[in-house]
Amino acid sequence: MLTFFFFCVEKRKGVKSDLFQEVLRDETVTRLIELGKVSDADDYFERTFWSPASVRAGNIIRIWIEDSSLITWVDQMGNVHGRVEGMNASVRALLIGSHLDTVIEVKIFDGSLGFISALFALKVLNITRRLGKPSRLVKVIAFRDEEGVKFQSTFLGNATIAGILLVSTLQICDKSGVTVQDLLKENSIDITEENIFQLKYNLESVWGYVEVHIEQGPILESIGLPLGMPNCLSSVSSTQFHVVLSSLISDHGIIIGWQVQKAGSICRSTDVSRFKNYDELLSTIECMFGLEGLLNDCKGSGWKLVDVDFENDVILVGDNPWE
Repeated sequence: MLTFFFFCVEKRKGVKSDLFQEVLRDETVTRLIELGKVSDADDYFERTFWSPASVRAGNIIRIWIEDSSLITWVDQMGNVHGRVEGMNASVRALLIGSHLDTVIEVKIFDGSLGFISALFALKVLNITRRLGKPSRLVKVIAFRDEEGVKFQSTFLGNATIAGILLVSTLQICDKSGVTVQDLLKENSIDITEENIFQLKYNLESVWGYVEVHIEQGPILESIGLPLGMPNCLSSVSSTQFHVVLSSLISDHGIIIGWQVQKAGSICRSTDVSRFKNYDELLSTIECMFGLEGLLNDCKGSGWKLVDVDFENDVILVGDNPWE
């Protein structure tokens, strides 16, 4: 974990020599559990771009940032920032963060761990009187949107910081016809085509970016295995019309699930044993990515579901018999 890498505190006069587990471990887990209760659904965990739960989570995170002695603000895309000034303003900044939004039915460590672990690592620096003025500017960012569930447009928060968000993205609509720009206005944020690029971080001002991340899904937990490993990695296709499958195997070499990736999105996991045929698989993946009715009509919609095998060969899902 990042926090343990940074802060193995040596013995100093008046300072206890330990790993500050009450902050780095106990308080971090407590806050993750607390934030995991901030959900738009009662019976599962879901928090999407500027949803009521997202607003509550952002407000809670700002309180924690202030508690860690950082300056905090929210930018015009809704990303929550924390900052510790460095001794030298001309030295490039270290960025640490992750996303506060979720996919549907995710686990509580996915995303939130990245910025919460950073906050409490900085809190330990403050406890040990080391925070003061670090050698370089440190910024912690909780990105308002990475998963893209609401608008089917991933990395809204991240892309704004990177300066690669297309202006046309502001006019993308959700299923109810509300645009990204409309939703921001509803939350008292006035973002325009003119000021969107002001949010970009100058690459020359950034020393590096660190993210602690755990991908959590139900497959390994349901079968009692602590770890799963993809048998191959697949690059995202240049076309937006591909969904890629790659097998997830146990340490015994048994295929227990699939990693599913839509172009421009992150991987999801699904359990092979759940399905009786391709129709059930397709319907589930459609729901994962908001593609209802599109994968079962690949000729008409242009979407394709492809399978990447052990040798990285790509075949269209459904060409082989269901086994």
